[in-house]
Amino acid sequence: MRILVVNNSKHPLPEYQTVGAAGFDVRANLDAPITLEPHRRAVVSTGLHMAIPEGYEVQVRSRSGLAAKFGVAVLNSPGTIDSDYRGDIGVILVNHSDEPFVVNDGDRVAQIVVARFERAELVEVEELDETERGHGGFGHTGR
Repeated sequence: MRILVVNNSKHPLPEYQTVGAAGFDVRANLDAPITLEPHRRAVVSTGLHMAIPEGYEVQVRSRSGLAAKFGVAVLNSPGTIDSDYRGDIGVILVNHSDEPFVVNDGDRVAQIVVARFERAELVEVEELDETERGHGGFGHTGR
């Protein structure tokens, strides 16, 4: 599959780092560093614009290293970039830690994964079929 990209950043296009990698890292495209204060969020530009094929989305996900080492994650992970969006891909980062975190130009701030999806037709009915789980919600099966 090919995705057409306009790269308005100062950095090369993202690349898969290993043969088995599902996603590739995207970099911050900044004129000046951004300080993420504790428990605050910011949108970080990547400078990338994509023409995603119809029937696909790009999912924006946290980088495990940033989350584990610094408590910094993608707030709406996974964020979705729709196939008809052509603007700058921004990453909503949140600092879950108690220490400020500085994002510098060129820092790898998120990973993106290309995923196929299905569109659904919603059909209104009066009731649903019964299942073993039924209405069991969050945590109903224990820890």
